[in-house]
Amino acid sequence: MPDPVLIEIGFLTIRWYGVLIAAAVLIGTLLALREIRKKGIDEDTFMNILLVCIPVGLISARLYYVLFNWGYFGQNPDKIFAVWEGGLAIHGGIIGSFVVGWFMVKYYQINFLDVADAVAPSFILGQAIGRWGNYFNQEAYGYAVDPEKVPWAMFIDGAYRHPTFLYEFIWNILIFAALLLIREKIKPKPGILFAVYIGGYSAGRFVIESFRTDSLMFASLRAAQVTSTIMIIFAAGLAYYLYRKE
Repeated sequence: MPDPVLIEIGFLTIRWYGVLIAAAVLIGTLLALREIRKKGIDEDTFMNILLVCIPVGLISARLYYVLFNWGYFGQNPDKIFAVWEGGLAIHGGIIGSFVVGWFMVKYYQINFLDVADAVAPSFILGQAIGRWGNYFNQEAYGYAVDPEKVPWAMFIDGAYRHPTFLYEFIWNILIFAALLLIREKIKPKPGILFAVYIGGYSAGRFVIESFRTDSLMFASLRAAQVTSTIMIIFAAGLAYYLYRKE
């Protein structure tokens, strides 16, 4: 069983989850900056947008998780801010970041779709890196299976289980590679990369979520599958609109 703590010196505790989230933000920012330069967008302006969107994204990711798990947090309010123990819902982060980002780019009079396309590969790569935080926290795993039938199963929480965090890592890396390939080879119109990212990630998440045992629930439905369905429809509608507009 992996140790969720990387370093512990006196009162200072550094966890793998936090280190991986920080690494995801840093690598994603550096990757997005390269594309921002190509698009001729002012780097300082872009960094100003990020300085707002990143914390908002983290807050909204936590808020989404807390709201859909209120049965626990209502009884344990002291745990609401314990993000180092895990519990960031990426759907909340995506929605929060892009909604606030839309208002920010409008304020700076920049084309939202240009910025969304530039950061889409960074988002999916960051999500892939962050999934290893779930591994160290031993969370976001699937139901128990027979290791002889599922030889890649991992021993988690007393049983061999589907490593759904690994499934999502692999899927996110595939989407990341697809976005880079589309950007370099096809050179699509503004907004298409963003639509592929939203739709592609959500399609994979919808399937992978069915294997998980710790899904956040919306009534009797898995919240992630509900949100994924809405985002797939949004992505398809955006792509249709962009091509229809041409």
